[in-house]
Amino acid sequence: MTRRERGQATVELALGLPVVLLGVLLVVQVGLVVADQVRVVHSAREGVRVAAVDPRPSEARRAALAAAGLRPARTTVAVGGRGPPGDRVQVAVTYRAPTDVPLAGALLPDITLGARATMRIER
Repeated sequence: MTRRERGQATVELALGLPVVLLGVLLVVQVGLVVADQVRVVHSAREGVRVAAVDPRPSEARRAALAAAGLRPARTTVAVGGRGPPGDRVQVAVTYRAPTDVPLAGALLPDITLGARATMRIER
């Protein structure tokens, strides 16, 4: 090994480490968005369960917001299709998921997630 090659590994590590770190943070951010999508689906299901037995849309909205721990300011719940028993009711939940992981989140805009659930209206 010549005198000029001694610091080569250190320089390569210093140049490559930020790229690897950014990649890991992006993977973490994707994982958080996927977890938020699961919460949105759960929220829609809970909202439609309540809407199937309670004719008040406000109760379905309350149940949808309380079910998954989503931030209410970033969540929209729409209840539609109310009718007599036997018809179907639908709840749609939209959530603006924050991308707030350091470094990686700054590269991505907030992501809008959504889910719909439909259920038959009970007596």
